[in-house]
Amino acid sequence: MQKRKLGRSGLEVSALGLGCMGMSFSYGPPKDKQEMIALLRTAVERGITFFDTAEVYGPYINEALVGELVRSDVKYRFSTDMASLKT
Repeated sequence: MQKRKLGRSGLEVSALGLGCMGMSFSYGPPKDKQEMIALLRTAVERGITFFDTAEVYGPYINEALVGELVRSDVKYRFSTDMASLKT
């Protein structure tokens, strides 16, 4: 997976990201929590480390899903800057 640096922070994320809006907003009712955590886990296993979340999609539902992933598995380290997972 190619990586990109964000701004001057030095934070490095995957060139591809996962938009999380549809997990909790816009495309019908919120999706099943465990299914969305499984989707996030699969994305990380495939090299995705950049997740597009916004408080307007819930609020804070998508951030809580990413938080559940981080809490569920200690191999993931979470960078609060720009909501990027580091594996």
